[in-house]
Amino acid sequence: MLLNPETAPLLDALLRHRARGDISFHVPGHKNGQGLDQYGDKVFRQIMAIDYTEITGLDDLHHPTGVIREAQELAADCFGADETFFLVGGSTVGNLALILSTCAAGDLLILQRNVHKSVLNGIALSGAKAVFLPSRQDEESGLVAGVTSEDVHTALKRYPEAKAVFLTNPNYYGMTDNLTQTARIVHDFGKLLLVDEAHGAHFGFHPALPASALSCGADAVVQSTHKMLTAMTMGAMLHVQGQRLDRERIKRVLSAVQSSSPSYPILASLDLCRRQMHVKGHDFIEAGLAAVHELRSKAANYQALCILEHTLSSSYGALDPFKIALSDRTGTLSGYDLQERIEKSGCMVELADPLYALCLFSPASTVEEAKRLHQVMMKIDAEIQHSGKEKQPFLANKTITPFLTELSPPVSLPQSWLASFKAGSDQEYAVPLEQVAGLYAAEMVIPYPPGIPVLYPGERISVQMRDYLLVLAKSGARFQGAQCPQLTTLLATVQP
Repeated sequence: MLLNPETAPLLDALLRHRARGDISFHVPGHKNGQGLDQYGDKVFRQIMAIDYTEITGLDDLHHPTGVIREAQELAADCFGADETFFLVGGSTVGNLALILSTCAAGDLLILQRNVHKSVLNGIALSGAKAVFLPSRQDEESGLVAGVTSEDVHTALKRYPEAKAVFLTNPNYYGMTDNLTQTARIVHDFGKLLLVDEAHGAHFGFHPALPASALSCGADAVVQSTHKMLTAMTMGAMLHVQGQRLDRERIKRVLSAVQSSSPSYPILASLDLCRRQMHVKGHDFIEAGLAAVHELRSKAANYQALCILEHTLSSSYGALDPFKIALSDRTGTLSGYDLQERIEKSGCMVELADPLYALCLFSPASTVEEAKRLHQVMMKIDAEIQHSGKEKQPFLANKTITPFLTELSPPVSLPQSWLASFKAGSDQEYAVPLEQVAGLYAAEMVIPYPPGIPVLYPGERISVQMRDYLLVLAKSGARFQGAQCPQLTTLLATVQP
């Protein structure tokens, strides 16, 4: 089939079907939007008019032979894959599918410790064992970056039976590494390189951006097309290249973990986003970079505030320019304080941590929006200078994320994981957070966003981790996984 990048075959099919005006005797029950409550009619009418299901002519995500297949083939051509699968459950289902199709019970998977919770969930569901690579901390920023190719080599040499290496690149703050050397090492050992590139769907479309994981040689890459590009929320893609992966097994697993009633508007938004990047991706990104430059070029005017920049001393390879991590160099305001002040001025940020407030630009951001944020930052900067000395500085020495410094032994997550869900277990106690050092976590603690667990069930709680959790809790962080939403107590055990 001759592919035409100018088309959006799935979206076109939905629009043709809508134009025909056929009467719906199938799900969904809103009947092309005609059953909508009037309260939300103006908001939902247009999108529900193409909210169809697997009827004649609209193909089937779980067995695509028509317009969905064509849309996925165009996406593979656009992003540089041999085959692409559309996802309607975000990168979460892509990560689950890669792990469940690669690992069985007892298999080893080498991975970073600072992974998204979906990766740990995938390991637990598969029954595999995790070997965590040493984390690499960027001394300049205090943030945990990626891992080194040397550490990957050491891990594969020590555990040659491992099925694959699973990496996250970039991290939430845009720190990224060129994975070419790592891919070469992994393949020399005859293993798979799987990459969670949720925040890097735009990589490779402009010379000012880092290289994509696929171009570096990864076997499979998961991208949240909705995060940095223009698909609807939950729209993502799983890209595969080469012959090392069992694609039929991936298809079977995707059919198990994805809804049997996938959202056609989300699928169509993936198709439309792909067309946008295929036809004018470079120019689209160029426009967004102009907005980024507008803000970054004025950062020198700030006296107290600063923007994270990549330098020669950075421990990572490159920084996504669209990620703007703001901090108070005086140590007066935490990232949560910055978030509160920025949002009071009408600019909503992506996330905060003890040190940084992260503003996420994208190719869709405008220069006018960047100017607005700059004015907000100048106001906050002046406030810090005038009144900062009257405030008690937060404990900056305790805001650094504890990180893994050595290659871990194989960790079996399922046993400890399931133990954390036993109702009324006599071995689990709600322990005051100040007293948890030396105990073992009996629940997962996930600051959200970004959704990266700082503790998983069975993990020993160090003094440094206890102090870090106290800072998070007292700073007003939001948590998933923990029984106590404010994290004043933590479920813990004496033994793992």
